Amino acid sequence: MSYTPNSWSGGFTAELRVTNRGVALTGWTLTFTAGAGVRLTNGWNGEWSQSGDRITVRNATWNGSLPTGGTTSIGFQGTYPGAALPAPTAFALNGTPCS
Repeated sequence: MSYTPNSWSGGFTAELRVTNRGVALTGWTLTFTAGAGVRLTNGWNGEWSQSGDRITVRNATWNGSLPTGGTTSIGFQGTYPGAALPAPTAFALNGTPCS
């Protein structure tokens, strides 16, 4: 799992690269806790939603197959309060914590 943000005053985009270290998947869901006050405005390469500080992204129809060792790239845009973009935490792929 890698998270690469590009931020400016009050806004940002971020790329997430998810590598499957387990058995091959035919569908996946990534969840994580956004930093305090972070709000999702849109996302790509998946179906994105937010509830409170928790963000969920489900695979798109064309990238649901994720073989062992396979990687997919997804991204989103958002806003944040304050001077610095808070770092997200608690990433999980299909309920399994990611490093």
